[in-house]
Amino acid sequence: MRKIVLVLSILIYGITAKAQLTGYAPIAELPKFKEQFAVIAKKTETITSDFVQEKNLSMLSEKIVSKGKFWFKKDNMLRMEYSKPFEYLMILNKDNMYIKDGQKENKVSTKSSKLFQQINKITIDCIQGTVFSNPDFRTKAYENKNSYLIELTPADKALKEFFKAINVIIEKNGYEVTTIEMDENSGDNTIIRFTNREINTPIPDAIFAIK
Repeated sequence: MRKIVLVLSILIYGITAKAQLTGYAPIAELPKFKEQFAVIAKKTETITSDFVQEKNLSMLSEKIVSKGKFWFKKDNMLRMEYSKPFEYLMILNKDNMYIKDGQKENKVSTKSSKLFQQINKITIDCIQGTVFSNPDFRTKAYENKNSYLIELTPADKALKEFFKAINVIIEKNGYEVTTIEMDENSGDNTIIRFTNREINTPIPDAIFAIK
């Protein structure tokens, strides 16, 4: 359950305030930023990207580094495929999700869990630029010379059980999200960095097919 929730949360594109607020100040023209963020987000039809994930476990001193490929397509279709050091696949196609972990496969409906529904809503809000109106989080926004940071603190009880904070870092040049970091209540920390991003390139629906 926790692993599925964490993978879904990757769609949110966050970074923890504890690590990243240094050097940031409150956004001077917040209404302008919200408007521009929403405009750019609505124009985003597809995203393709490579990613590198670092998992910091509270019980281990070494980082677990994974690599893979990410695809997103409106409305609400996503494929996240880990290739190194282990193969792991997650496909979200509207309300249905498919997980393959080694030889184990699992199909679930996001409607089966209120928590899944909440995370699914967060995903859409962030991608469509409406995250500031989500009542499940308390939201603050910051900026530095090169990027914006949206700090999301869970207000919903179910989300609080998993996360201390989820934030969104966006490049000022192009409003592209570049990094994910999530602090879990367990003490674990996950960082995901996106590279080689391609926006609005054609992606066939077959990429998101659930067998």
